[in-house]
Amino acid sequence: MRKYFLWIALILFIAAAIGGLQQLDLVWKLGLVLGFSSVSIGVGYLKVLSGYQYTFWIITAVCAGLIYPDFFLHVGGFDMRNKWLILIIIQLVMFGMGTQMSIKDFTGIRHSGRGVLIGLLGHFTIMPLTGFFIATTFGFEPEIAAGIILIGSCSSGLASNVMTYIAKGDLVLSVTVTAISTLAAPIMTPFLMKIFAGTLVEVHFFNMMMEIVKIVIVPLTAAMIHDILKTYGASAQRNVKILTVIATIWLAIVFIFWESFGIAPDSTSASLFEILNFLCGAFIVGYLYHLVYKSYAKIDVMMPYFSMFGIIYFTLVTTAAGRDNLIQIGFLLFLASILHNGAGYFFGYWLSRASGLDKRKSQTIAFEVGLQNGGMASGLAGSMGKLATLGLASAVFSPWMNVSGSLLANYWRKKGDREKVVSK
Repeated sequence: MRKYFLWIALILFIAAAIGGLQQLDLVWKLGLVLGFSSVSIGVGYLKVLSGYQYTFWIITAVCAGLIYPDFFLHVGGFDMRNKWLILIIIQLVMFGMGTQMSIKDFTGIRHSGRGVLIGLLGHFTIMPLTGFFIATTFGFEPEIAAGIILIGSCSSGLASNVMTYIAKGDLVLSVTVTAISTLAAPIMTPFLMKIFAGTLVEVHFFNMMMEIVKIVIVPLTAAMIHDILKTYGASAQRNVKILTVIATIWLAIVFIFWESFGIAPDSTSASLFEILNFLCGAFIVGYLYHLVYKSYAKIDVMMPYFSMFGIIYFTLVTTAAGRDNLIQIGFLLFLASILHNGAGYFFGYWLSRASGLDKRKSQTIAFEVGLQNGGMASGLAGSMGKLATLGLASAVFSPWMNVSGSLLANYWRKKGDREKVVSK
């Protein structure tokens, strides 16, 4: 079936070209959007490009956001940039990522200590420094420049694990660095933003830290609850069930007697209280998800697709919201993404080699340093109400990271295979 979508795409692109020449707006606009959608479905038929299907959907989202910005920003009377919608979707993205991890991933530092430390050092120095240098050199507007620094200050994402697997790198090291950099993000990301972007946008360290806890730590906690119930013994499972009951009772008390607590809005106490409630919710969600898993085990395999959907949503809405900026500086942002991403690969690899790591581990660190968590950057930008500016870099950087990562991973895998043949 997929090959037929490629033929449909060709017809739609021809129609779009004719519509453009004849100045028929409806024809060329629909032709482009539907054409890219058809390519995204049909590209799986081609073995050479099958690994880029997700990237084509990202490109489709960018195209749709540029052509029909108003349509995708407001569905009926609902604003697609709604703060709570953004929070729920980014939590879904992070939860989907978390279901592919386990508590054991966070203990991998015992086996790959030096590699993990080099990966974290490279990740939280090379990328924010490079982002700062590029943002200031290119002369972007303050909030757009801050967005480049933001994506450079986020943790590494699940894409680095996928690319390491394709390249036949050290997957244990990759997953461990991803896990620990994610745990470090609530402190490191606002800290780096305060240092490098504090003069560009107003950065509230505590507020940003609380937002990262909500969009990263809370969904990962829910995923780890599921992992405990799935893999650990009866004692651990019993403790989780008890804590889940306590969390449920606590949230019921909060719901009924909220006004009696007398906590001032926008205070530190209110933020901490909110985080406590979110963490209680994480126990409940993790437990309920595990019940679904027991009835339908394939749901774990499906969760990454929900994460992909979330990234596509952020790309679509961010592109639509920042359409005017993107038309003006889109090429420069794309060039910035190539330089930023390339610097991560280059310096990550050679820092690892200089530190005494072998080629396989160094390639792994290159992916961990060069590939950022674009979803986290988008979620933070959305929570700050600056999706059209602060989030614009992540909308451009994310597609390129997937393309460049896939190309580099396949190159290193083939090179490694050739070296093994020669050595024999």
